[in-house]
Amino acid sequence: MVKKVLLNNQIPVLLETVKETRSLCMGIWVKTGARYEQPDHNGMSHFLEHMFFKGTERRTAEDIAMETDSLGGELNALTSSEYTLFYIKVLDEYIEKAVDLLTDIFLFSTLPETGIEKEKNIINEEIKMVEDSPADYVHELFSRNVWGTEGLGQPVLGREEIIKTFTREDLLKYISRHYGRENIIVACSGNFVEEQFIGYLNKSLGKLHRSCETRGELPPEYISGLNVVPKDLSEAHVCLGLKGIPYGSENRYSMHLLNTIFGSGYSSRLFQNIREKRGLVYSIYSFHMSYSDTGLWAVYAGTDRKHLREVVDITVDEMRNLSKTVTSDELQRAKAQLKGNLILALESTSNKMTNIAKQEIYYGRYFSPEEVIRIVESVTLENIKDLAWKLTGDNPLAVTVYGPVKEEDIRDFGRLL
Repeated sequence: MVKKVLLNNQIPVLLETVKETRSLCMGIWVKTGARYEQPDHNGMSHFLEHMFFKGTERRTAEDIAMETDSLGGELNALTSSEYTLFYIKVLDEYIEKAVDLLTDIFLFSTLPETGIEKEKNIINEEIKMVEDSPADYVHELFSRNVWGTEGLGQPVLGREEIIKTFTREDLLKYISRHYGRENIIVACSGNFVEEQFIGYLNKSLGKLHRSCETRGELPPEYISGLNVVPKDLSEAHVCLGLKGIPYGSENRYSMHLLNTIFGSGYSSRLFQNIREKRGLVYSIYSFHMSYSDTGLWAVYAGTDRKHLREVVDITVDEMRNLSKTVTSDELQRAKAQLKGNLILALESTSNKMTNIAKQEIYYGRYFSPEEVIRIVESVTLENIKDLAWKLTGDNPLAVTVYGPVKEEDIRDFGRLL
């Protein structure tokens, strides 16, 4: 049972009590990320996330690390295109200490100048790690190809030449614009007493009265076409895809099932037809990225340059023909896989916390696992075929290729788009 309570300052708190566990996971979610950054401040959300752990008015960075370890807990954060999350997971007996530690970091970080300069170097190393991993970096290139150089097309980590310009004043301005009550949600799942937990929060986060800017941007434009980035690598890495659907779409469960059939898992069409039957790749999968107002349905594959055209041809043919060839047996198998994945994932308090928070952010309400399973079971073969046609049909593809690619390798790719 999930309950929603408002703090004294109207920040919503999502509560899921799980008495059979001995842990709890609490997260503070801020509805801001890379897509909301100005291009000349790209990477600010992620940079700020790092800086929150560099010390507060009461704790040094070392104190934060020592206290977390003394609780046997996990304290961390992450940034995406649309949200930033700060979370802590501890034994239930440490709930008061956990709330105090997480809210202290969130509300009273000092953002020291010396820490800012050190963190620039650390994040630049993180950027280099991604760029040195072609299977990761091609996704960044693909996103820029599809969404452009602003908004959703901006990398979460930012770029080195921009990050080096960040100042403490920039960080404070970003907080004032985006870290207001209207953008904050708290979620907690595990073994705790609701009234006690809300009391702890009201003593700290409940006293925040900062407001933030309202946003009214239009959905981004999907950009099709071919983008080739030559690089001396042992494999060619390719992402190709079509415009998808937003988080709140009524077709989201059909989308999950369609993606499962197509390329998610060992029994999927892509894995079986391209890897198992032909041996053309080691890694290939499809994925659907949903955002508040749009989405992207795409495929990643890494292959030898001489197999690139064949891999792309088979992938596109499978994608374009799904509406005609998908079967009821595939649908039933996908339903069983999706239900299993859902139930297994929700055995973790961390995943439960994430689930209830995302549902509040994107749906504005909670769907129980039982309700989700009923909806999944109600999806028909016609629903899947209709969605497959709606997404594919004659819609133009976006393709990004990264690796040792020559002109003759992609000469006829235009016909696929």
